[in-house]
Amino acid sequence: MSEIPGLLPELEVVRKDFPILERTFEDGLSLVYLDSANTSQKPQIVIDTMVDHLERHNANIARAMHHLGAEATQAFEGARDVVAGFLGAPDRDEVIFTKNASEALNLVANTLAWRGPLQVGEGDEVVITEMEHHSNIVPWQLLTERTGATLRWFGLTDGGELDTSTIDELVNERTKVVSLTWVSNMLGTLNPIAEIAKKAHAVGAIVVVDASQAAPQLPIDLAAMADDERPDFVAFTGHKTVGPTGIGVLWGRRALLEQLPPFLGGGEMIETVRMERSTYAGIPHKFEAGTPPIVEAVGLGAALTYLSHIGMDAIHRHEQAITAYALEGLQTVKGLTVLGPLDAAKRGGAVSFELEGVHPHDVAQVLDSRGVAVRAGHHCAKPAHARFGVQSSTRMSSYLYTTPAEIDALIEALEYTRSYFKLG
Repeated sequence: MSEIPGLLPELEVVRKDFPILERTFEDGLSLVYLDSANTSQKPQIVIDTMVDHLERHNANIARAMHHLGAEATQAFEGARDVVAGFLGAPDRDEVIFTKNASEALNLVANTLAWRGPLQVGEGDEVVITEMEHHSNIVPWQLLTERTGATLRWFGLTDGGELDTSTIDELVNERTKVVSLTWVSNMLGTLNPIAEIAKKAHAVGAIVVVDASQAAPQLPIDLAAMADDERPDFVAFTGHKTVGPTGIGVLWGRRALLEQLPPFLGGGEMIETVRMERSTYAGIPHKFEAGTPPIVEAVGLGAALTYLSHIGMDAIHRHEQAITAYALEGLQTVKGLTVLGPLDAAKRGGAVSFELEGVHPHDVAQVLDSRGVAVRAGHHCAKPAHARFGVQSSTRMSSYLYTTPAEIDALIEALEYTRSYFKLG
């Protein structure tokens, strides 16, 4: 593997951390897992940490006065510290735990619709992009429908990149929110977040970033970003960062979080409750009503610690190297068209493609019969597919544990698919 510059130097050692990668199937085929943009696999340390918490420290947090309660609270809040460090957050209290990135984005979109100093209203405009995951489209559609604001969006170039030629017209004095993905889950496109944030902040708009695909593979240091280039809110999800499902993160600037009203009401998010009215806790707890996903947060903390130990710079180099190798291989398959940038330096590890004459679902099923796991469908990005005139696509997505041999297996399975369907 050393002939491909940029790969993790101890890739086989890293793979041994992930027990599921040793799976074989009844026909003797080994698992080739290329669906990490959907959900990543989990290292043993994450599994062990969650089991240990449930076996030895399980209790509710911030309520119980006993020893287990104190241990659970410490583990939960310790995970918040880990997340803050992973993002380079200026303040650990700016980290809000949610159940996933979708909830984090909905939290922002909903509270911006409610009465308060940041309220979006009639005459205002919200700007998104044509490449967004549905979770960063539908909440803004709901917001504009409820408030009378106008929804606008950046289009895409034929090469699958964001068309910023209209930025001066799209982002103007009426713009209240610009929300976009850092890395597209369908096209893999890496977007110019700093450039767009700077333009949005110049007109007084709030910038929301969906980092669900960025956090697993890019080094992020919010504190190191120039203030006018730093997003105002960043969301990501645990299950794509070698962590468990059921846990997500919203980071937001303290001043803005303090101005937003609570999203959900219940225990822990209150200061006092009277029959006439209630007052609310400070951040982060104002946005964490009820019993939170405790063991999931502990697992996320272990996952991000694991990634940090390997090094996000090294993971990013690996992703670029293995993606470049995959793009090169995919372009050798006759009748296959890659959707999105062909330059690995401009994209992440998710690569969607069409195989002429075969439905994406059929491609995925044949690949699965060869032990190769990919995703097929619209990847919760129907507008992006419509932009390129396709209903769906097949998507392979690599991660820190992906090897060149697995990419070779994908290409071989695609050639098998061509012969299976008797393509000329």
